[in-house]
Amino acid sequence: MTPFRAVLFDFFGTLTTAVRRGPRHAVIAQMLGSDLETLTTVLDRTYYTRASGMFGSAEADLRFVCDRMGTRPSDDTLRDALAARTDALRAETRLRADAAAALRAVRDRGLRTAVVSDCTYELAAYVPHLPVATLLDTLVFSTEVGECKPAARMYLTACERLDVTPEECLYVGDGGSRELTGATEVGMTAVRLAAPDLHQHLTFNADAGWTGPIVASLTDAVTMVDPALRRHPPRVGPTLPARGCDRSPVTVTVRERTPVRQDAGRD
Repeated sequence: MTPFRAVLFDFFGTLTTAVRRGPRHAVIAQMLGSDLETLTTVLDRTYYTRASGMFGSAEADLRFVCDRMGTRPSDDTLRDALAARTDALRAETRLRADAAAALRAVRDRGLRTAVVSDCTYELAAYVPHLPVATLLDTLVFSTEVGECKPAARMYLTACERLDVTPEECLYVGDGGSRELTGATEVGMTAVRLAAPDLHQHLTFNADAGWTGPIVASLTDAVTMVDPALRRHPPRVGPTLPARGCDRSPVTVTVRERTPVRQDAGRD
């Protein structure tokens, strides 16, 4: 069995608790000349299109959202709304209580760490200011790679930056974007985080049939880097994902996908 040399973490719903859109989004919708329901619907339906980085900047991304809503705010208003969105997403991001300790435990074992995240441009603006930033060796964002999970490039980019092979990596995620399947297909060992709060988390294209290792916390996930425990990996709960993540992946022919729920967000 190949020893692990790195642990890769999903961000939203994994290093963070389930994310909900707070009241600030209603203000942002008003700034953009729309209402909260319309903004939420467009954000959700265009998530993968925008997370793939095809618009080149956060400002162009938000302009695309406005076009879909049928609004045309001025450039100054758009920039103000973008700043408000970044502030809102930052305020709604709550790291798990054991996130820093788990990352530190991985590094104390001599392993490297990375975040591999589907996201829009705002995440890159505030992650460097989070308490876990200094505990991460690299950050791989879909907007930067140009593809979303489960695309192999997302995982292989992290491997290249960490100078490890996929077989030397443990991947930890809540299962959105079929990320666990993608990690496994490139040769990584993957484990699904099934924390109790994830029934509130917005999940796109979930790994609904995941039958691999499942853990209840990041602390439990870290134990999987220990060779003795890897022979009998921890498992909690049913093999299907937790409520809110238990829908079959959405099959579509366009890049816009309808989310499982609309009461939380990672956009």
